[in-house]
Amino acid sequence: MSRRKPRPRTPAPAPAVTAGTPCPCGLDAPYGACCGRFHAGPATAPTAVLLMRSRYAAFVVGDAPYLLRTWAPETRPGTLDLDPGTRWTGLEIEAVTDGTAFHQRGTVTFTARYVHDGEPGSLHEHSRFTRHDGAWVYVDGDFPGA
Repeated sequence: MSRRKPRPRTPAPAPAVTAGTPCPCGLDAPYGACCGRFHAGPATAPTAVLLMRSRYAAFVVGDAPYLLRTWAPETRPGTLDLDPGTRWTGLEIEAVTDGTAFHQRGTVTFTARYVHDGEPGSLHEHSRFTRHDGAWVYVDGDFPGA
């Protein structure tokens, strides 16, 4: 009996995100009026949680320049290569501390769901944000329970 080698799974293509489609961040707004306006610049997210949502949406649409632009200079990598085998499928915000117009720092705890090479997974992170030149930026994060 001959055994065939299993073929690698390829993820289903992500639905196209356009200005009029629902924003991948999960808020009830079209992408162009929600996170898309931050990705296009010059608007910046007014709170840490909106920055978190816009960064998640940037992973969904593959906007590495936005991710780098919204990363604190002291922790920002030189380059960012997004994995084309990963399709982000959902975001759940679990906790927010500070991060409003009245704060200089804030945290957001979230779970982001994805499919990588056909296998579902999730990323659970407690992210730290700060203001840099008046705009919210991502500093770093840790992974509770990891």
